[in-house]
Amino acid sequence: MITEIGIVAGEIWQFLDGKKSVTADELTKELKRPRELVMMSLGWLAREGYITLWISGSDYSAALNRK
Repeated sequence: MITEIGIVAGEIWQFLDGKKSVTADELTKELKRPRELVMMSLGWLAREGYITLWISGSDYSAALNRK
């Protein structure tokens, strides 16, 4: 499971690289991954400081932390 979370985290990183921000629903749809796996990967990226997460309406949104 840890490997899958890391793989999806990389996919999320790549997807966010060309975007300002994206919702978890959009990621789930675009990456064709289970929502639970997307959420775990978002949590890992947020914990490591690579992304910022916030609640946007009834969903979570994410953006890369650019230095």
